[in-house]
Amino acid sequence: MRKFLLAAALSALVAPAFATPVTYKLDPAHTDVIATWNHFGYSNPSAHFGDADGSLTYDAANVSKSSVEVTLPLSGLQAFTAKFNTHLNSADFFDSAKFPSATFKSTKVEAAGKDKLKVTGDLTIKGITKPVVLDVTLNKAAEHPMKKTQSIGFDATATVKRSDFGVGAYAPMVSDEVKLHITTEADVPKAK
Repeated sequence: MRKFLLAAALSALVAPAFATPVTYKLDPAHTDVIATWNHFGYSNPSAHFGDADGSLTYDAANVSKSSVEVTLPLSGLQAFTAKFNTHLNSADFFDSAKFPSATFKSTKVEAAGKDKLKVTGDLTIKGITKPVVLDVTLNKAAEHPMKKTQSIGFDATATVKRSDFGVGAYAPMVSDEVKLHITTEADVPKAK
């Protein structure tokens, strides 16, 4: 009996080390991509990209097996005025009538310290794909108290050049570099 209890205790301790990857679906109500830039040196406005759709797989035991894939419909783009929303969706910038979404697909995930990751991936805007590196912080992974499902949350930052993606109008007076801040919450889909 003692051997059985010892074996059970050891397996309980070792099991988390062999945890399998978990796949989560992004919660668009709690996911936001915020872009900030400098406007002629006077201000630092921002725009939000909402309505994110996608999934992420997180392997706590081996983060290199983790991945993320996200689509940002440009219909979810919101700036600070209706007139500016229209301008951002015009051919000067995103040309959303022709290119209705932006996408990100990870190509590599690396550990970067406690609850920190470097996520390299392909960002596609206006049909142009370039590599981008996200500095990611794991905020929390646990059962969500309201949703009663396993949930995970991350924040991430990156800097991209608008001109790399064909949205460089008015550079350099309007900064070519755009700072991205991403916050996301994702949930294990419930069985139907």
